[in-house]
Amino acid sequence: MARKGDQKREAIVAAAARLFWMRGFSATSIADIAREAEVPQGNMFYYFRSKADLALAVADVFVEETQSLIIEAEAAAADPRQRILFLLQRLGQSNRSRVENGCPISSAVRDFRLAAPEASARAAQSFELLVSFIARELQKTGPRPSIAMARARSVVVEWQGGIALAHAFNDMTVLAESLRRAEQNLRIAS
Repeated sequence: MARKGDQKREAIVAAAARLFWMRGFSATSIADIAREAEVPQGNMFYYFRSKADLALAVADVFVEETQSLIIEAEAAAADPRQRILFLLQRLGQSNRSRVENGCPISSAVRDFRLAAPEASARAAQSFELLVSFIARELQKTGPRPSIAMARARSVVVEWQGGIALAHAFNDMTVLAESLRRAEQNLRIAS
């Protein structure tokens, strides 16, 4: 069982992630996060020395969640393409929130860049993990490394572009179509 301090810290990070995603990093104050996490504002600095430290903790969660998703995809099937398709399907499970608010990881990379560059770079590692996983799996199907990497990047670009456009249009269909195109591109390249 987690200690009370750990639970408070997790509540603070979860609240910060939610508020940074919905409002943006610069528009979210420590007071907002404390209120959302139900922690006295004066206690916030016990857990995080600065807003940049809090941003880094949020970015760490993104990386940990991405690593867990990859482990799940690796265990889902023996076939590399099936692993990638599993990953895409799991990414698609969050379509509604992505349409409403955009991608929390890309928002973090952008919003943290000036005030918390270390957190921005850490959040970007989530994308690096996804691209590397897809490239590794594609390479197992035959293409040389540079081709596999280019195709992996195109899958992530398709997904992220779909999120951006779906968010702009507030249209779930755009993102669903984008994920279908990514899946089709993987099948065509077989």
